[in-house]
Amino acid sequence: MLRQHEMTVRVRYKETDAMGVLHHANYFVYFELGRTELLRASGGNYRKMEEGGLLVVVVKAECRFRRPAHYDDLLTLRTTVLRVTRAKIEQQCEVLRDGECLAVGHVTLAVVDRSGKVQPVPDWLREEEDET
Repeated sequence: MLRQHEMTVRVRYKETDAMGVLHHANYFVYFELGRTELLRASGGNYRKMEEGGLLVVVVKAECRFRRPAHYDDLLTLRTTVLRVTRAKIEQQCEVLRDGECLAVGHVTLAVVDRSGKVQPVPDWLREEEDET
């Protein structure tokens, strides 16, 4: 699996508040977009995982906001896999504008079956060195 992926996204009007600032909740939407595209770029696909009975769920998400993003800004989303163990995937998500970091998020994911029971992270998603 790729360890890092970058993509661009333009802030849409509907994602901003009355002052034209990207609403804080939308950073988490961007983080999800980034991790989905990282998985896709790695040859994976959430739909195929779900068809196989596995779901990837967020168990922890946090964000440190440094500077505001505004309507029509072109942003870079950088998603980096920090750690993969038998039970979880830890990612860092950065939102940048012209190289300046606007926000940094950390997301911890787990793999579960349809009943919600935690499952091992599939081999193809794990690092070569499994840190249980």
